[in-house]
Amino acid sequence: MLNPFTIDDRALTWRSGNHLLTVEPWGTDSVRVRAGLHRILPDLPGALAAEPPAAPDGVTVEIDPDGTSAALVNGRARVFVDAARGLLSFQHAGTGVEVLREVPAHFWWPGSRHFEAAGSGFHRIEQRFAAYPDERIYGLGQHGHGRLDQMGMVLELAQRNGEVSIPFAVSSRGYGMLWNSPAVGRVEFAANHTRWVSDRARQIDYWLTVGDSPAAILSSYAAATGFPSPMPEWSSGFWQSKLRYRDQEELLAVAREYARRGLPLSVVVIDYLHWRRLGDWDFNRDAWPDPLAMVDELHALGIEPAVSVWPSVSPLSSSFAPMREAGMLASADNGAMLTGNWPDGDSPDEIGVAFYDATDARARAFLWDKLEASYYKLGIRAFWLDGCEPEIRPAPHTLTYAAGPGTEVANLYPREHARGVFEQMRAAGETAVLSLTRSAWAGSQRYGVALWSGDIPATFEALADSIRAGLNVAMSGIPWWNTDIGGFHGGDPDEPAYRELVVRWFQFGAFCPIFRLHGHREPRTSHGTVGDGGGPNEVWSYGPDAYEAITSVLRLRERLRPYIHAHLRDGEQTGIPLMRPLLLAFPDDPAAWEVEDQYLFGPDILVAPVTELGARQRRVYLPAGAEWTHSDSGRRYPGGGHVTVDAPLDRIPLFVRDDAEPPLQEAQ
Repeated sequence: MLNPFTIDDRALTWRSGNHLLTVEPWGTDSVRVRAGLHRILPDLPGALAAEPPAAPDGVTVEIDPDGTSAALVNGRARVFVDAARGLLSFQHAGTGVEVLREVPAHFWWPGSRHFEAAGSGFHRIEQRFAAYPDERIYGLGQHGHGRLDQMGMVLELAQRNGEVSIPFAVSSRGYGMLWNSPAVGRVEFAANHTRWVSDRARQIDYWLTVGDSPAAILSSYAAATGFPSPMPEWSSGFWQSKLRYRDQEELLAVAREYARRGLPLSVVVIDYLHWRRLGDWDFNRDAWPDPLAMVDELHALGIEPAVSVWPSVSPLSSSFAPMREAGMLASADNGAMLTGNWPDGDSPDEIGVAFYDATDARARAFLWDKLEASYYKLGIRAFWLDGCEPEIRPAPHTLTYAAGPGTEVANLYPREHARGVFEQMRAAGETAVLSLTRSAWAGSQRYGVALWSGDIPATFEALADSIRAGLNVAMSGIPWWNTDIGGFHGGDPDEPAYRELVVRWFQFGAFCPIFRLHGHREPRTSHGTVGDGGGPNEVWSYGPDAYEAITSVLRLRERLRPYIHAHLRDGEQTGIPLMRPLLLAFPDDPAAWEVEDQYLFGPDILVAPVTELGARQRRVYLPAGAEWTHSDSGRRYPGGGHVTVDAPLDRIPLFVRDDAEPPLQEAQ
């Protein structure tokens, strides 16, 4: 048998027939694995940089003298490659413990990896790994299934409203793995195998890091895919929004009322349909006659305006023809460009609309020219990149993009959309950029993305599920996240139960990186199939008792803003998010890995949101390894057990770690 191994510049290559595999060091304690037929393509889209980080010292690559195996060691990561089948196993180099192992689907066919021809050099691809009965999996973006631990789940690798695919998993076994492909597919964490699938792609590409803690794994991931960008100071305050403010005077009246009441307000949001046509990316002057004067007045009140930007382009807009002629619109395989439906303009009837190609740098520049002329030059620097999956039926992967066919690259779209705004604003002189987005992909954190939970129900169940979704987003490397406070779909401001939900949601929202009220409240109205407007959604809309509780939360959030920015700045260097599952801060406490409804906000504040109607007490787990002071009573507790504390409607249970003194209480 010929030796299947070669070593080139510390990269290990294995070949059997036309099956080719490479393993190379890729950052500290980390390796990149690529496999394909005949060749390894070096420039396919992904989340990793084109070139590996500077190679760490101490990397070794050895081929066993008898040729039966080879090994690559990079810090804590040791990779063994079996000569006969090219299967990999990964160990912690310090302890010798196996963290993950590739396994074949069958002893004969399809072999070590599954490449099923799909035409034109593309394949349906599968990579299987061993399943471990005690393993827990975290991260993988945002999903509405209501679980923190992803073990046992089947997750689609596709972007949808509220379902955000970030193919990065953190394991309780001491590894993190990025499936470095934006192809549509799925991942299955089953009892017999873990299986990653790309429905139509050209090669396998994944990155794996070995760490002594989840925090170390997240730091390595940030080093590989990009550390978070700086968050603007203005963005950490309260955001006021609803579906929707119909005109300039209505929006200004709300801003003036906040000022009259002396309530803190950092951002007010101008939602969709403020344009005349999709793709105009400009104000409809019938409803917004003097946007410059509006922006100037808002700035005088200390308020930043944020404006909704959709990637859709109506054939009736001024942008459609030049973008079509320049090839800046995504198209179906048959060349059709009108691939979505929208009730554009005055008529409630839907018409076909196109989507600009966010994977094309020329299209991103074209969009920015419009945004700059219509908004940025007026002083607007906060953009709400809504519908950026993009929202297409049946799915974004049915289109073709500059980066490639949708089946192989569609999951990139939201990241590249945000990238265009980020890079252009940085070029314009903005040192800190934030875009509110409904979707993201691996690496979005380096482009100023503040992800939100999408259009979720206005229920206590949705509030509880949101906590777990937000924590998994944090474990996916995205540090800026938020929900629509109160939920999006519905909610009657006059209903007592809903008022209680809004108060509890405000309490949770104050301990999210972005603090934003939004929703389509009752009575809702529609413009064809699209929500057109709804009931009141300001903090005074929910009655005097709720108002008192909510305004207390607003003042609390203001006190927390220096604390928030201090720890976000830390995260720019470490990749550690502001919202932290207990397992991230206390990995040595086994019970901390099981807690799904609490979290740390920064290093010092333990947050236990109330998510049940009528609940006035809360059972809280206090992690071992610290002492905890209940912020309301001042009572100090040892870690490592549960306590039950009062949770009146106007209070959220909070505990402070050890001798820290975060600004939770008003100054006396």
